[in-house]
Amino acid sequence: MARRGRKRDRLRWSKLYSFACVRPTVLLDDEQPSSLQGPGYSRIVHCNRPLLHRKKPLDYRNNYITTTKYNVITFLPKALFEQFRRVANIYFLLAAVLSLTPVSPFTPVSMIAPLAFVVGLSMAKEALEDWRRFIQDMKVNSRKVSVHNGEGQFGYKQWQDIRVGDIVKVEKDQFFPADLLLLSSSYEDGICYVETMNLDGETNLKVKRSLEVTLALDDDEAFRDFTATIKCEDPNPNLYTFVGNFEYERQVYALEPNQILLRDSKLRNTTYIYGVVIFTGHDSKVMQNATSSPSKRSRIEKKMDKIIYVLFTILVLISLISSIGFAVITKNKMPDWWYLRPDDTSSLYDPSRPALSGVFHLVTALILYGYLIPISLYVSIEVVKVLQATFINRDVLMYDEETGNPAQARTSNLNEELGQVDTILSDKTGTLTCNQMDFLKCSIAGVSYGVRSSEVEIAASKQMETEASGTPEHQNVTRDLWEDNRGAYGSSEIELVNGIPSMVDKPRKPVIKGFSFEDDRLLNGNWTKEPTANTILMFFRILALCHTAIPEPNEDTGGFTYEAESPDEGAFLVAAREFGFEFCKRTQTSVFIREKYSPSEEPVEREFKILNLLEFSSKRKRMSVVVRYESGQILLLCKGADSIIFDRLSKNGRLYESDTSRHLNEYGEAGLRTLALAYRVLDESEYSAWNTEFLKAKTTIGPDREAQVERISDIMERELILVGATAVEDKLQKGVPQCIDKLAQAGLKIWVLTGDKIETAINIGYACSLLRPGMKQICLSTVSNDLLTQDANKAAKENILMQITNAGQMIKLVKDPYAAFALIIDGKTLTYALEDDVKNQFLSLAVDCASVICCRVSPKQKALVTRLVKEGTGKVTLAIGDGANDVGMIQEADIGVGISGVEGMQAVMASDFSISQFRFLERLLVVHGHWCYKRIALMICYFFYKNIAFGLTIFYFEAYTGFSGQSVYDDWYMLLFNVVLTSLPVISLGVFEQDVSSEVCLQFPALYQQGPRNLFFDWYRIIGWMFNGLYTSIVIYFLNIGIFFCRSFRSGGQTADMAAIGTTMFTCIIWAVNVQIALIMSHFTWIQHLFVWGSVATWYLFLLAYGTSTLSGNAYQILVEALGPAPIYWAVTLLVISVCNIPYLLHISYQRALNPLDHHVIQEIKYYKKDLEDQRMWKREKTKARQKTKIGFTARVDAKIMQLRGRLHKKAPSLTVQTV
Repeated sequence: MARRGRKRDRLRWSKLYSFACVRPTVLLDDEQPSSLQGPGYSRIVHCNRPLLHRKKPLDYRNNYITTTKYNVITFLPKALFEQFRRVANIYFLLAAVLSLTPVSPFTPVSMIAPLAFVVGLSMAKEALEDWRRFIQDMKVNSRKVSVHNGEGQFGYKQWQDIRVGDIVKVEKDQFFPADLLLLSSSYEDGICYVETMNLDGETNLKVKRSLEVTLALDDDEAFRDFTATIKCEDPNPNLYTFVGNFEYERQVYALEPNQILLRDSKLRNTTYIYGVVIFTGHDSKVMQNATSSPSKRSRIEKKMDKIIYVLFTILVLISLISSIGFAVITKNKMPDWWYLRPDDTSSLYDPSRPALSGVFHLVTALILYGYLIPISLYVSIEVVKVLQATFINRDVLMYDEETGNPAQARTSNLNEELGQVDTILSDKTGTLTCNQMDFLKCSIAGVSYGVRSSEVEIAASKQMETEASGTPEHQNVTRDLWEDNRGAYGSSEIELVNGIPSMVDKPRKPVIKGFSFEDDRLLNGNWTKEPTANTILMFFRILALCHTAIPEPNEDTGGFTYEAESPDEGAFLVAAREFGFEFCKRTQTSVFIREKYSPSEEPVEREFKILNLLEFSSKRKRMSVVVRYESGQILLLCKGADSIIFDRLSKNGRLYESDTSRHLNEYGEAGLRTLALAYRVLDESEYSAWNTEFLKAKTTIGPDREAQVERISDIMERELILVGATAVEDKLQKGVPQCIDKLAQAGLKIWVLTGDKIETAINIGYACSLLRPGMKQICLSTVSNDLLTQDANKAAKENILMQITNAGQMIKLVKDPYAAFALIIDGKTLTYALEDDVKNQFLSLAVDCASVICCRVSPKQKALVTRLVKEGTGKVTLAIGDGANDVGMIQEADIGVGISGVEGMQAVMASDFSISQFRFLERLLVVHGHWCYKRIALMICYFFYKNIAFGLTIFYFEAYTGFSGQSVYDDWYMLLFNVVLTSLPVISLGVFEQDVSSEVCLQFPALYQQGPRNLFFDWYRIIGWMFNGLYTSIVIYFLNIGIFFCRSFRSGGQTADMAAIGTTMFTCIIWAVNVQIALIMSHFTWIQHLFVWGSVATWYLFLLAYGTSTLSGNAYQILVEALGPAPIYWAVTLLVISVCNIPYLLHISYQRALNPLDHHVIQEIKYYKKDLEDQRMWKREKTKARQKTKIGFTARVDAKIMQLRGRLHKKAPSLTVQTV
């Protein structure tokens, strides 16, 4: 009788699985428990006695977690540190302090207030972003779970209140709140199913097993008097290892990773489990893999600091010139200037101590010329970035209607960095894939079945059909290639029409998830009419029997859903069901199949005894089951990689080998995942002898147990008879191949970092076209060695270094420019490859490869690889993922992008940007990234230009007036220059500027390379803008002084005073810099016109208003009475504006005419509407605007086109005969 609360289904997987560890038993007297003493093995857990862990010497952490950058105590010092990492802010802080002294030319308020505003605004923005992280942390910490309160009573507690030693009860589909030791479950033999997607990215379920001694703890009451002690390893980030002992009832039991349930894993297909908490909060393995939230700054912002250094150097230089000049004049000329009372002076201008006066004047000059370094630059950039982030958040083309999630810029500090990405490091599961496989084709007995085409075949056919027809295109050709015609009402087949592959749409049945197969020869029982019906029957039975899945009744459909270890198995079972072989039940020893040979027949339920199950592993690359038919016949059914299966075929089993091999190649070229199927008939005596040896090996205790089991299994998996092969299409997330293709055309490199098995990762690589047929694969691997001695580690490292060296030499020796290489490496090998003396060679090899796939990597390794690429290449890296296992690399990369998927929000909370699907990354980078980079680059260059143009005129006038410290401009003019009169145009440039439209950005992905190549913010362009500012300042000052000097100004013959000449010079500056920004802009809306010309109009309105004020002093009614009526004022303004901006006009005209950039060409084509009038030219330009790449959908389609053309050449003679 089953224990209370247990499921009646008594599957004992511990007996069924051949490679599962034997359940640990009590250690014998002559055996010693694992040595758990010394550093790293000091943790003691008193089960069911959590209060003991709150006191010293234990005093373990609580279960509260935080991912924020700041807390209440650290916010002020850390946020201030962040602000004053900016060089300009340090300068203005010093200036604000000096403004409190008598040497300051300005009042303290005028210096302190702007700095406080700038720093305060930026700190408020940081606080708001961190507050959002805090709210998300509180949501996680406030989750509830059932915890033992004593006396056999359980009650709900928040996660943050859980302590080490607590007994928790986790129910189906709940996350584990901490790292637990599994004590028992709702299954009788203590197994449970766990989904570890947030840890390693895998969605297939893992089987965990409790110790046999704790199976009796099957209900709440059983924990009334339960006590035990766990001695185990200290907190560490290793997800796949655990060492510990369990002391219970005076016996010691060895613990293994198989009994540990990790935080953020999810309980699946199990009603409940009981567990004891071992690691909590930041001690848990998932948090040990997390890295602290970094403070990220864009490369442009870092370079801006260097420009500030340059400007500060110029500032100090001209201040020194000014102070020396002041000292010289004070010594030599001031004694003769009686009106300055040289006999009654202060130390600020003492002729007897000119050196001291010069030092004081140096401080005055440093503050006076501060306009060279614009304090408003940082505020303007903050405003612009926030507005750019708002546009990203509200882009409807990055809104996911299914989930209702928009794109979100979680921090606006890195907007421009999106336009400079060189390498993308991506997770696989949940990021690239949705883990849905579709059964599409199969080969049985040398005959290929399945008439539908894969996405790769459809795209290649469309491309060839387009090229042959020469049809003009108004849409993006590449985008059309990806449009899948296989909707709910039609299917796509490729047929030769007049020698050209052509798409033929045919009606089909409604979509069945996991089954896209169409071929009347096999469906509806028609397979029984085929000449090889017996072989087809065997094929279907292998699909239905060779797996480890569990059927779950589906009340909605009346059928079954399958919980399989991999999406492939699920697709095979759905296919078997559609062919008439429905897997309906599994017991401890049998599998039941409902077989239905024709639609008119009733299904017959057959029982197949499962005698042995030989599991799949990455090393074996196959799995087998030994079954006994109802007739008593014993068969071994096997499925696996074709290379493995073909090597194990008997002489009589190779009848269909050549045809099947050809079909497998075709399926691979079409982007499908393939497996070969085979069987072997066993006689009773042969099986009995083998099973005896197999059970003996299985029950062996020792380090060589798995090797013995593998050796015995290999003996049985020989002399096979080939049946056929399957081909499934890996369902990537919508738009993933298109997005990867566009990013590859934009010149970006893409690495995949996944916790999946190497085979799965390779198949995904093929599905999303990171890998393709003909690409040479470099697989780095290490020999498994259980003896982790120093010598063994050294030998393994040397072996890997040799593999890397050989692979690098091989790449260099290849002369074919079209040759492509892919690097594939697993987590164990990566451990050695990331060591200091190997990592540079590994990175050099990886950079030479077209694509890189890292498999079985831990979250920590993902972060380390990201750091290696970021620091080793010195280029911008972007990491994208959706689970907690991706947080490390998201935080380590220059830009972290989280996908707001179904599973958790940890990746999103750690990210800088979040999107709901991978495909939106295309628009985020190629459109918004390109725009934001160019906007910020132009904006900063322009900012320095206008401030140099303005600031140097102050220096010129001070030199002209004997370095007196006198400014030619009114104080109000200087105050309004950056705050009002030039601020809005530069903000509109940073927010609205578009060199080309978003559609053109996507059609011409090579435009993106302007960012990684830094065309608009290199030193050549920066210095060019600085010289433009220098030129403008010279023109404005000397033309005005030259024209107004000793020249009558008014009708009465009066000459201009300082107020008149200062106002005229300021008018010229306002006009010159606003006309300059208008010339920079490529895209105008009414907002830009309002801000640019409105700023000029504001200056005149201010002059009118200021002239009537008593504060105006010498500028009273200056526009109405002095400047307005004077023709020379308007003539000088027009002359100066023209002279200032004509050189820029000549430069841009020369560049567009003789040396145009890519966007210049596109702008002219669009302006003259050549894209509509000359389609051939437009298509040619679009083709040229793709970076040469060896990965992506387009590269794969090109390879497929070559193959199809090869077929056409072969068919040409027959076509000619038919024509005749």
